[in-house]
Amino acid sequence: MCGIIGYVGKKNSVSYIIDGLKKLEYRGYDSAGISILQDGKLVTVRAVGKVAELEKATLQVSPKGSTGIGHTRWATHGKPSEENSHPHTDCSGEIVVVHNGIIENYLVLRDKLKSLGHKFKSETDTEVIAHLVEENLQHIRSGSNEEKLLKAVQRTNKEISGAFAYGVLWAKTPGLLIGVKNQSPMVVGMGKGESFLASDVPAFLKHTNKVLFLEDGEIALLRADGVNVLDKDGKTKKPKTIKISWDQQTAEKGGYPHFMLKEIYDQPQAIEDTLRTARTDFSKILGLDTAALRKLQDIHIIACGTAYHAGLVGKYYLEQFAGIPVSVDLASEYKYRTVPHKPGTLAIAISQSGETADTIGAIKKAKQLGFRTLAICNVLGSTLTRVCDSTFFTHCGPEISVASTKAFTSQITSMYALAISLGHANGNISTTAFDKLYKELMRMPKAMSEVVKMEYEVRHLTRKIYKSGRFIFLGRNVNFPIALEGALKLKEVSYRSAEGFAAGEIKHGPISIIDKQTPVFMLMPHDSLFEKMLSACQECRARGAFVVAITTPSGAAQAKDVSDKVLLVPSVSEFLQPILNVVPLQFLAYWIAKRLGCDIDQPRNLAKSVTVE
Repeated sequence: MCGIIGYVGKKNSVSYIIDGLKKLEYRGYDSAGISILQDGKLVTVRAVGKVAELEKATLQVSPKGSTGIGHTRWATHGKPSEENSHPHTDCSGEIVVVHNGIIENYLVLRDKLKSLGHKFKSETDTEVIAHLVEENLQHIRSGSNEEKLLKAVQRTNKEISGAFAYGVLWAKTPGLLIGVKNQSPMVVGMGKGESFLASDVPAFLKHTNKVLFLEDGEIALLRADGVNVLDKDGKTKKPKTIKISWDQQTAEKGGYPHFMLKEIYDQPQAIEDTLRTARTDFSKILGLDTAALRKLQDIHIIACGTAYHAGLVGKYYLEQFAGIPVSVDLASEYKYRTVPHKPGTLAIAISQSGETADTIGAIKKAKQLGFRTLAICNVLGSTLTRVCDSTFFTHCGPEISVASTKAFTSQITSMYALAISLGHANGNISTTAFDKLYKELMRMPKAMSEVVKMEYEVRHLTRKIYKSGRFIFLGRNVNFPIALEGALKLKEVSYRSAEGFAAGEIKHGPISIIDKQTPVFMLMPHDSLFEKMLSACQECRARGAFVVAITTPSGAAQAKDVSDKVLLVPSVSEFLQPILNVVPLQFLAYWIAKRLGCDIDQPRNLAKSVTVE
């Protein structure tokens, strides 16, 4: 959940680390810290709050050194405070550690280390790592200091359990930074005369696009002149680097006031880039021939949060076009419920980051059950993509705002492409039908370019309703998940109470919370259920609700008669309509949050990648 950045090079590392922490602030922002190796001693500065507070504190101390590490925190153990901020030190103050993840057995280790005389200064699980390294160093007699540190880290790794990634500096090994990865993200950047350690690529993308994604159990030894990698057995392996195509401008706001707004406007390009590979032969991606694809009898979709809503849309697609029964599970539930073993099952995990702990755990369970696994993911080389048998990448670039927008619509686009491809492969739809559906899909970037022009109209609408205490979103069929997503977006960024329901269910309870001036958003394109949605509008309006109809041009006249406001989106085929319908709801969440003065890109209590259970 937290953000890590480390630097080894020939320049003063402070600016590199502070800048990297700013790029990683979406991963955690209740406190931050930095440690610099200066003249043989570690200078550590920490501050509660965002990286800006750390930057102020660092300017007062003004450390200088070519090796350093930094951290921005999202608390899992211990309240946000300077004492609990990373980096954490050992008793001597010569070892510092930054860490992302959870050490599950830290209480047992803490008691053991206390009995050996170690003094703890924080409530965190991370501090255990620093003291373990210190303790293990005391029992290593031979070798250079660098060799001793490596051995101490290796011994430490055997003692701790959980999901973790951490970086270590020792004052006695200047010019060396060690990184460890186990079930939490960790990447290495390899520049000219400098090396970077980070929990995500944007931290150093400004300086290099040559990236090495560490595997579970691997240890990286970073020096200015290069990187050595040891596998989980301690053997040296040749680093396999990837060149990231994202440039720094892509990862920045691009002139918009918030990443969320920029990323809403990124959606036409994101969908176009995703569609560049949409007609890829899915039999090759899945590693199955046509005969094997036809034997698929069941599909499990596993995801969390916004990705779960994309999975719900995908269920409609797969059952409609591929004719295969689909279940959609929250990953946190899938992991712990009884899942019957059924031959011919495909498990699909959806995740923007590919580092969501619950999703990774759930897909590992699916693999243990013998299911074929597919990741729909946005991050090349992420943990999920390495766990799954195959991956379909959503090429939408870095998504920085905590509230997902372009990743969501790209995930739905991918699910549609998968559904029609499977339907074509198993004979559920003809070649003629597939070609028609594919052509409609390829027109989506243009349609999305039209729908993002709605911002001003939605912005104007929010003046009337942003102070409301409760918001309701209603949809039917393939638009029901979009109602859920609209409510989630609003809750995430504005902290307002919002609920999404299937419109046919309102008489079964939800209508009781609709009262005078409650804003109710109706997702009602002019499709087969349009008449049903008109009735729902009338029911809500009769109870004093402020009804907003989101419809297509052919439904505008009738929608106007039963609503207080009509928002028109371009008309596409019924099953592609949700991709457009969600955009006004994204703008709605953004502008209500902005009018309320909320921290839009970094909502309270949330982080971008939930990398702990």
